[in-house]
Amino acid sequence: MARHPGEPTELPPPPARLIGLTTGAWITQAVSVAAALGIADHLTAGPRSVEQLAEAVGAHGPSLYRVLRALADVEVFQELDGRRFASTEVGDLLRSDAPVSLRAWATFVGAPCHVEALADLVGAVRTGEAAFERVHRQQAFDYFRDHPEEGALFNQAMTGASSPAVAEVVAAYDFSRAGTVVDVGGGHGSLLAAVLQAHPHLRGVVYDLPEVVAGAKPVLDEAGVRDRASTVGGDFFVSVPTGGDVHVLANIIHDWDDERALRVLRNCRAALNPRGRVLLGEAVLPTGPEPSMAKLIDVEMLVMGSGRQRSESEYRDLLRHAGLQLSGIGPVSPLYSVIEAVAA
Repeated sequence: MARHPGEPTELPPPPARLIGLTTGAWITQAVSVAAALGIADHLTAGPRSVEQLAEAVGAHGPSLYRVLRALADVEVFQELDGRRFASTEVGDLLRSDAPVSLRAWATFVGAPCHVEALADLVGAVRTGEAAFERVHRQQAFDYFRDHPEEGALFNQAMTGASSPAVAEVVAAYDFSRAGTVVDVGGGHGSLLAAVLQAHPHLRGVVYDLPEVVAGAKPVLDEAGVRDRASTVGGDFFVSVPTGGDVHVLANIIHDWDDERALRVLRNCRAALNPRGRVLLGEAVLPTGPEPSMAKLIDVEMLVMGSGRQRSESEYRDLLRHAGLQLSGIGPVSPLYSVIEAVAA
């Protein structure tokens, strides 16, 4: 019987829905393969045949076709006649030169170091220990320090995954009262670069581990803000640079348990100017059972380390124990929120 326009689509039966849920990893790996091979980069000028793509990326043509046609079903690519493929708005995000490039993120989630840890989620649930540490015998940040190639991919992935949130923070927050912004745990400086571009009166500091912050100078140069920015290497568990009117921690506090999160926040509190503010950019858990991507991110935190997502009340308590007072919180997107705190 034909379905009338506007009539609700009937859900598949429960077995089909559950099987569909269990195939998510297949899609993840297929997207990761396309990202690692750079398929989207080779579709920038227009559609190409699978044979042309295979030759360009050094792949086995028939196997590449099987992956790309599956990705066409989920609208990452578009399959045309003659086994040719074109990109889509989603696929364009896998381009290396995309304004918001998620190529490194997509590559990382399918990389062996991440997949092996994810496979031990059941161990993390049984023991409460981070799956990554159980599998690799090191905390994630120590592992990436000791494995520079994977560490570089991880840093690029975090930069890419944070890019949409960076734009939202820059658009949503009023930096007009600030003179200097300190980006704590700022990685390669993409957030600070965007803030300085949007606010020509500001100066800024990117602060992270020395081996990480070394990658910030090219980003700041490309953004044209190098003359107003400096890079400082250090350990935010020990201290945080002083002299900032705003200390920004974007997707930092969720990486740590309460004890270590408090250590970072207390160091920010000690470094604050008299009228300074601390900004946390985080995916905040809802207070009720409503669906939220933050819950899935929280599962990823169970895989990767000791951190977790928190609710507004949990952030309020955490800030209070650090000598800070939550002064405002607002969603800048359906997922991302900016939490403002001042000295208590």
